[in-house]
Amino acid sequence: QVQLVESGGGLVQPGGSLRLSCAASGRLASSAVGWFRQAPGKDREFVAGAGRYSSNTVAADSVKGRFTISRDNTKNTVYLQMNGLKPEDTAVYYCAAGPRTILSSLSTASAYDYWGQGTQVTVSS
Repeated sequence: QVQLVESGGGLVQPGGSLRLSCAASGRLASSAVGWFRQAPGKDREFVAGAGRYSSNTVAADSVKGRFTISRDNTKNTVYLQMNGLKPEDTAVYYCAAGPRTILSSLSTASAYDYWGQGTQVTVSS
């Protein structure tokens, strides 16, 4: 069982940056990891993911060039660096981990076994 705790959310002006962190209670190196978000009244959507044991990453078209996922397996922590934030990025952001998640399923929420509680990101002037 892996517990995930997100941090780093907050209120930021358009064009600003935030770095989200997701700390795991267990070893993350053997798990694929992903970030998802959910805005009020909308479905949860994929943001970015990174494969198991590798540096392969994927990102949603809506955040490509602005958001970067990274992982520090020595700290069992996953990061989401968010630059050029827009009001439409406002959402609760969740991290997820999946020991069995394959690269082709990184964008699929149901492919992950463990989820954090989420952290609120609000982009507003």
